[in-house]
Amino acid sequence: MNEKDIKDLARYSKALGHPIRIQILKVLTSSPCCYTGDIAEELPIARSTLSQHFKELKEAGLIKGEYNPPKIKYCINKENWDNAQRLLCGLFNQFKIISE
Repeated sequence: MNEKDIKDLARYSKALGHPIRIQILKVLTSSPCCYTGDIAEELPIARSTLSQHFKELKEAGLIKGEYNPPKIKYCINKENWDNAQRLLCGLFNQFKIISE
């Protein structure tokens, strides 16, 4: 794993570090794209809090958003999603625990 991969993995991992973000990703991976209002109906949190979680996922590159007034449509960023999956799988495959 090179330095760029390590930095990418850390960025993705940080974004995945909250249960609400995992739920958002679960919703987004089950459909091509979703509007914030649709996701807000599924998750029991305030819209302003949900907005912060979208921001974190977007900054990590795991999702992308498109502003269509008055709504924002979010989708999985396929390229980065595939990269995150590759890096996370590689991490767990690379660092095997030695059994006693």
